[in-house]
Amino acid sequence: MSRAAITDLYRIDDLLSPDERQIRDTVASFVDREYLPHVGKHFRDGTFPTALVPKLAELGVFGAALKGYGCAGLSNVAYGLILQELERADSGLRSFASVQSSLCMYPIHAYGSEAQKERWLPGMAAGKLIGCFGLTEPDFGSDPGGMRTVARKDGDHYVLNGSKLWITNGSIADVAVVWAKVDGGAADSIQGFLVEKGMPGFTAKEIKGKFSLRASYTSELSFSDVRVPAANVLPKVKGLKGPLSCLNHARAGIAFAVMGAAVACFEGARDYALSRVQFGKPIAGFQLTQEKLADMLQEIVKGQLLGLRLLRLKDEHGKVSPEQVSLCKRNNVKVALDIARVARGIYGANGVTDEYPPVRHMLNLESVYTYEGTHEVHTLILGKAITGLDAFGAV
Repeated sequence: MSRAAITDLYRIDDLLSPDERQIRDTVASFVDREYLPHVGKHFRDGTFPTALVPKLAELGVFGAALKGYGCAGLSNVAYGLILQELERADSGLRSFASVQSSLCMYPIHAYGSEAQKERWLPGMAAGKLIGCFGLTEPDFGSDPGGMRTVARKDGDHYVLNGSKLWITNGSIADVAVVWAKVDGGAADSIQGFLVEKGMPGFTAKEIKGKFSLRASYTSELSFSDVRVPAANVLPKVKGLKGPLSCLNHARAGIAFAVMGAAVACFEGARDYALSRVQFGKPIAGFQLTQEKLADMLQEIVKGQLLGLRLLRLKDEHGKVSPEQVSLCKRNNVKVALDIARVARGIYGANGVTDEYPPVRHMLNLESVYTYEGTHEVHTLILGKAITGLDAFGAV
């Protein structure tokens, strides 16, 4: 894809360090060379490019913002830029990296024992081991505290029963970070378990029939009397704080990353509008098309500045508040989805085919609009911050 200079109207590049620009450009070149020529086929066939995993690992993508254990130790901004380029290719590719890094490696790094870190993190950073994150259930998505997956202590093991749904990487994962209530307790009894592939009673079944994130493996995880050694319990966290902190960590990267999809749609629509001739001139010369392009660029600049500020705050303070993350995720996913829809219209009938990027990004972003906290959940998080009144749950 040609990169339009106009896309960086506010010279956001000037706000990046030379290392951050180099990392971004390296991943961008990789995406252009290795993935974009094949993404249409992967989306059509419903396959994920597992052959690219070792190559992504060589670029330092997995656990990029973590320190030690074979991880690159980059800034959160650099990690966000990496994700943005992967998202420019496809949400499925970025989702793989987000789950591996933010939802699997992060909790092991933050809450795991030294033995757990040594066992899993180097292999995950090298792309030799794949992880997934088991929180969402068939009946509990936005209300994780209602989960029905339980773990019963039995000697030096826990016996795990339940199921998880909509799990990225589930069918190809070597380890699942699974959250369950212990001994029938309430939400404050929730703990994280490292459930390994091949443990008796643990199955992962791929979900078929998706029209979104087709170039990504999404699964249902089932646990039937799975005996998990006590050594596989994450020892440093208990309650909803564990999974919610992982989600907050992942959402911050995703909030910045989705602008990659917006950029792909904008730049593709701009190029198409300049080459598509109707009524004797390129459609880019018509006022309505220019208004659409101007609106798209305006939202991209705003979204990138918002995302960059969020990750700079994370680098400066070590963390960001849920409200800060919610505002960015809520805004950026919505505008990226709107941009994909407008871009689809500029392509006309061609826009509904997988030869061009908008409809693929549009379908993918429908999932991103829902996962990692729905748009409505982020609205309520902001509403509580604004008013001090909690609109979640029963009155």
